[in-house]
Amino acid sequence: MDTAAPQGFRALVGNAGLRDGGDDFVALVSEVPAVSAAVFTRSRFAGPSVLLSRAAPTSAARGVVVLARNANVATGDEGMANAREIQSKVTAAIGLAADELLIASTGVIGRQYPMPSIRAHLADLRWPFPPADFDRVAGAIMTTDTHPKVARARCGSATLVGVAKGVGMIEPNMATLLTFFCTDAEIGPADLDRVFRAVIDQTFNAVSIDTDTSTSDTAAIFANGLAGPVDLDEFAAALHACALELVRMVARDGEGASKLIEVRVTGARDDAQAKRVGKTVVNSPLVKTAVHGADPNWGRVAMAVGKCEDDEDIRPDRIRIGFGGLEVYPTAATDEVLRLLQEHLRRDDVVIEVDLGIADGSFTVYGCDLTEGYIRINADYTT
Repeated sequence: MDTAAPQGFRALVGNAGLRDGGDDFVALVSEVPAVSAAVFTRSRFAGPSVLLSRAAPTSAARGVVVLARNANVATGDEGMANAREIQSKVTAAIGLAADELLIASTGVIGRQYPMPSIRAHLADLRWPFPPADFDRVAGAIMTTDTHPKVARARCGSATLVGVAKGVGMIEPNMATLLTFFCTDAEIGPADLDRVFRAVIDQTFNAVSIDTDTSTSDTAAIFANGLAGPVDLDEFAAALHACALELVRMVARDGEGASKLIEVRVTGARDDAQAKRVGKTVVNSPLVKTAVHGADPNWGRVAMAVGKCEDDEDIRPDRIRIGFGGLEVYPTAATDEVLRLLQEHLRRDDVVIEVDLGIADGSFTVYGCDLTEGYIRINADYTT
């Protein structure tokens, strides 16, 4: 297993009293100045952590402090004051300015932080922190995830590591869940921001679990330059590969999920239309349940495409629908075709293909099936 880590990143991971046992607190920081880029949820109910981080000049952030199991959302002035206090105490311990550290939080909405236990934890902070253990960082930020999500890539002499948290309340709108990337590549802030936003749009903004946009979505990257300059195109490719690996982990680990669904839309008017159609298909409860039960009811995909009623250039006579290379429409769905379709639907990875026959726009989205497990997890989430 590749355990490579970028130079110069340190992390303090521990329990601050938000979780009964286990890690729930992370302070991940570059030991030298860094450049950064970040995107955040567009939810109108964004929490104090998002509001504080979004208001800062994020191009020079050196790291992030993350609290798990409590979103600190819908907590009013007290919640904002608590977030500011946490951010201030961590930056003071490290010796940073407040705007050099982002803050993120994830978990139950509408509950105040347990500040006495958090304050006790913060009182013990001592810099320098240990070298970053990214596997442990990924574990500490989990909520209902079943396993930590870490991806690594290399670009010339530089190393890139990404961690992500998220399996439910996922329908991205600018960013998604919590995901953080650290690299020792040397990249200018404008280039880093451009590359990061493009990669996020093609990866994390392409995943959907349940159509619900989180109030806490935060995605950020920190580059401290210790490994020297890199080719920008090569770095973009490495970041894309790293992010896509995390996206597939997120989709496969969707709450209660048993299968990864990949919807590939081609032949669209433009990429935006392809993405819209793909999201409509992957978010359909009827498509999701058919995939879960390996029911060869391909007509549910046709139904989902038809829901894009404002796209008047979508016409049934130009559309082709397939599953893993097996065309089911307009080809006649014979008994043999349905048998082969059912075989594909029994796989852990299900690929749905839709060609709109309009132009050359394309987009791929990722999601998961809908199971009884999703209902159980979310019916009992706070109890």
